[in-house]
Amino acid sequence: MGEMTSEGAQLGASFDLSQFYQVFFEEASENLERMEQLLLELDIEAADDEELNAIFRCAHSIKGGAATFGFNDVAELTHQMETLLDKLRRHELQPTPSMVDVLLASGDALKAQLARHQTGAGDVIDTTELLFNIRALAAGEAPPAPVAAPPVVSAPAEPPAPAAAAQGERTLELVVGPLPDPSVADNLVELFKEIVDLGHIEPLDGGVAQQGMRRFKVVTRSSESELLDLFTFHVSKEHVQFKPLSPASTAPAAPPSPASAAPDPGYGFFENAPGAPAPAAPDPGYGFFENAPGAPSSTSTPAPAKSAPSPKPAARGEARSSASLDAATIRVSVEKVDQLINLVGELVITQAMLAQTSRNLDPVVHQQLLAGLTDLDRNTRDLQEAVMSIRMIPMSTVFSRFPRMLRDLANKLGKKVELVTHGEATELDKGLVEKITDPLTHLVRNSCDHGIELPAERLAAGKPETGTITLSASHQGGSIVIEVRDDGRGLSREKLLKKARERGLHAPDTLTDQEVWNLIFEPGFSTAEQVTDVSGRGVGMDVVKKNIAALNGTVEIDSAEGYGMRVSVRLPLTLAIMDGMSVGVGDECYILPLSSVVESFQVEPGMIKTVGTSGRVVEVRSEYMPVIELEQVFKVPRFDFEHASSIMVVVEAEGGRVALMVDELLGQQQVVVKNLEANYRKVPDVSGATILGDGRVALILDVASLVRRSRH
Repeated sequence: MGEMTSEGAQLGASFDLSQFYQVFFEEASENLERMEQLLLELDIEAADDEELNAIFRCAHSIKGGAATFGFNDVAELTHQMETLLDKLRRHELQPTPSMVDVLLASGDALKAQLARHQTGAGDVIDTTELLFNIRALAAGEAPPAPVAAPPVVSAPAEPPAPAAAAQGERTLELVVGPLPDPSVADNLVELFKEIVDLGHIEPLDGGVAQQGMRRFKVVTRSSESELLDLFTFHVSKEHVQFKPLSPASTAPAAPPSPASAAPDPGYGFFENAPGAPAPAAPDPGYGFFENAPGAPSSTSTPAPAKSAPSPKPAARGEARSSASLDAATIRVSVEKVDQLINLVGELVITQAMLAQTSRNLDPVVHQQLLAGLTDLDRNTRDLQEAVMSIRMIPMSTVFSRFPRMLRDLANKLGKKVELVTHGEATELDKGLVEKITDPLTHLVRNSCDHGIELPAERLAAGKPETGTITLSASHQGGSIVIEVRDDGRGLSREKLLKKARERGLHAPDTLTDQEVWNLIFEPGFSTAEQVTDVSGRGVGMDVVKKNIAALNGTVEIDSAEGYGMRVSVRLPLTLAIMDGMSVGVGDECYILPLSSVVESFQVEPGMIKTVGTSGRVVEVRSEYMPVIELEQVFKVPRFDFEHASSIMVVVEAEGGRVALMVDELLGQQQVVVKNLEANYRKVPDVSGATILGDGRVALILDVASLVRRSRH
């Protein structure tokens, strides 16, 4: 690769391939994800043409880029995948589960190969067996036993390739130009000799440019669309032409020589279509052209342009739609987005300051100024919502990785599992999404391994043989709740207690169910009978709990033996800007997240009742809830000693409610959350701080922590 890049550098900046690497790797990664998703959704009994075409296009796009950059191992594997996919979309073969398995495995191998090229480190991926299996399936045979693959693979490596099978080795004339500097053509050809199997290539015309055009003789097995893809990456389409070198050429699929027709094969999505037997039939129908009297085998000029039009219009449409898709998205680094969010945060603070100052102005005298400030308020809010939505990612990005993982795991364990997802559109901050993926993966694997029983066991228990794992995400108050449920065997209280005692843990029979379930979060605790590569090492649930606790989240387990279990992960919505309700206690101002506030009411004499010695509760609509005096929690200094807090605000978090006693409600406003721990230190019951319009700092209360405090 180093040689190639230096060679490219000699061609001038415009031919430096390295500048395109990152784009190629990103697009290849997207194509692989899309291909995997399509393969998992494929209905094998009634495969949809559009789906098969879409899978083919994914493989083809990767192959085109890989050939250009000289990643021959990637190009070879995608080339063989294309052969199989092409036969599927032409209905020459029927899809089978083993085909899907092999294509999924190929996708994994491609990921590993691309990662190796991207990082420049790692072992070479051995795809011998995969290539052999793909060829066998493409030939209509069942893939043989893996052991037999390596010996056979070396000989028939090339012949089954579609280009070779359909077209054989052909001699073509390559015309490059007119170019301002014809030597560029020589350099290009040298470069391509290095990085792709063009077969044999040599200059014609004694190596001298004629009117800025250079001609080359090319002996190749590659299809013209592949060669065009390769050359047009560096030179515009109208400067590259391929045509048969002699009438004896056996290339019915060669693109017509006129430059106007050259772009047609350049789309390359249906590269084998021109060479396929099917489109050859209409050829005689176009016998109006002067070359038609020549034998049907060599109708090489205008005929192909018209003989294989059926897939072409679709190809063009697809090319257009994919181009518009690219134009509709833009890749931006997370740092830039964070910087944008910080700037909007500062803008919100400035707007709050202006709003506070303007309250003292005479509305009659300053009518226009106040109207402008009202507009500023609205625009700031809209801007803030738009910017915040950039960082928010739907949960579907996390959920989408599980169908494939479950399919492989269920096959390995001999189980039948169906995955159901709810709330994929629920959005979570990008930072949290990245950190929550691993814990969720472990919980899903756990459900499949420990929870779901074997089909025979399920049928004996009167259950359907296919187990169900449900993933759901939803917003509750100021949190996002992600649940992993299964309808498997559930947790056994006796088994857990026995295991805990064996490990020397304190586990009396008086423990509540909830406390028994929480035993599985103990380090090194595992109920698996034997250690497998899936589970049983006792490393897992404790790590899950630790990771989620690091995100200020909580994990709860609920289980019913024989019916299944549910793990709920509750995470705070860590937004940089939020709607808050400001409350006054003494001379202090505190902010409550508006999403946690249920209601507020005036305290009447006799409403508050004492329980025991110190506990106090208040009855709100026949429900008793703990009372928390913020004045005491934060030791607020008070100078009007006879004053008593007369307002209660009911807040909700983690499924519990408490009533907070405050002096006054100051109003609702947008607040910018500043990290208190990073700027000062961690303060109990406080989740952050904000700067008010008058420049004072106000603490944002951690409602979940206050609810937990009331429980203790």
